[in-house]
Amino acid sequence: MSEYEDLKKTLTLDEMEWNLFRGFSPENARGRIFGGQVIGQALIAAYKTVTDLRCHSLHCYFIRPGDPTIPVLYQVERARDGKSFATRRVAAIQRGEQIFNLAASFQTVEDGFDHQFEKPDFPSPDSLKDETEAKIAKLPPDAQVWNRMRPMEMRPVGAFTPPGGVDKSGTAVWMRTKDDLGDDEAFDQAVLAYMSDAGILETSMRPHDVRFHTPGMQVASLDHAMWFHRPVRTRDWHLYVQDSPSASGARGFTRGLIYAEDGALVASCAQEGLIRMRQPK
Repeated sequence: MSEYEDLKKTLTLDEMEWNLFRGFSPENARGRIFGGQVIGQALIAAYKTVTDLRCHSLHCYFIRPGDPTIPVLYQVERARDGKSFATRRVAAIQRGEQIFNLAASFQTVEDGFDHQFEKPDFPSPDSLKDETEAKIAKLPPDAQVWNRMRPMEMRPVGAFTPPGGVDKSGTAVWMRTKDDLGDDEAFDQAVLAYMSDAGILETSMRPHDVRFHTPGMQVASLDHAMWFHRPVRTRDWHLYVQDSPSASGARGFTRGLIYAEDGALVASCAQEGLIRMRQPK
């Protein structure tokens, strides 16, 4: 068994029937299914029903915790096929109930106006130390196992104060996959969607000095949106810049911009999640 998750295997689906696919969790997965996994698998399912199109946006809701010990069925609805755009809806099902749903829009590749925010001037990944093991050692045992199995390498840049944002509500991290997963742009988008869910919600907790594993914290992703702007190759380093404009009503809202190392803005994300303190910390 590999020392970390085989992402190629995780995101490979079985075709069961017309518009129906089946996905599995890694063999050693425990607790609940990682949100990025169902986002990536659902996007792959949608991709299996389109031809010569590229996803430009997706919007999804996490409805119930997923059980990693049983398969997930992905039912695709072909909502629309137009001349240059197509829309798909995907329901992820376990034990006869939806645990997640996704809507994705696809477009033919075409040229047009082009502008973007400039990549922030943060230290390069090569200048940062990989402190993964030191950070993992501070986590509870179950969390240590999961973090060691992550299929991506992450090098945090640190906290910063975004313009007009909450003090120290911003975080940035360099990330890339540990394996070269090939040159399939559709698959790379699914991988980036998988990666985009890793840690983004914690940015909304940092201003309050709590984390996922703070005693009494109840944390769960509620919804996730993503826009793909430019081609991506996840084996290369990407800078994931995040900030949290608001937290209220036991929910935290976080935004993210993902830049290639050469400065191209390849994707944008937004997520809201439950951040509830159930007992005094």
